[in-house]
Amino acid sequence: MPVPMETTITFRHVLDAAAFAARAHQGQLRKDKQTPYVSHVFRVCLILRDLFGFNDPRMLCAALLHDTVEDTTTDFDDLAERYSAEVAHWVALLTKDKRLPEADREAAYLRGLQAAPWQVKACKLADVYDNLLDMTGLPPERQPHTLQRARHYLDGLSEAPSPELKRPLELAWQLWRERSIEPEA
Repeated sequence: MPVPMETTITFRHVLDAAAFAARAHQGQLRKDKQTPYVSHVFRVCLILRDLFGFNDPRMLCAALLHDTVEDTTTDFDDLAERYSAEVAHWVALLTKDKRLPEADREAAYLRGLQAAPWQVKACKLADVYDNLLDMTGLPPERQPHTLQRARHYLDGLSEAPSPELKRPLELAWQLWRERSIEPEA
């Protein structure tokens, strides 16, 4: 379903992106080693739409596709041809450069997110939110890392946020605080 440059991204593209993501992530599992990985990108899309309140099909496509370049054989050109250069660019901004050492990769990724359009930041906040929701399925020794990583992104995305990110940031911080409370012994 190639997209000519002048074509507007529609809900049909969102449905296609869901199928594309399912095929691209086929066989991959979440860190619990049981849940199909594609459930994460579906959940990120639903959080973006139903919890954060964004219905822009470009954003929903980016949410569904946000891990395809990083975690599959999909590349920028595949997404640009199928969904638009804008959607592909947003996915690229949500993609870490795995060629870099981890500390450099995370620093470069956060700098890119901070400079990104608010729509990309909203997708990342939905991603963080889902990872926080999902962390209870992780072994206890992995949970502090998830909390630390979420805090890193939330701190970075909280600097000079656009008005559109007020609610997503509030919701993500609220969930982070809930997950950070130590269970009573």
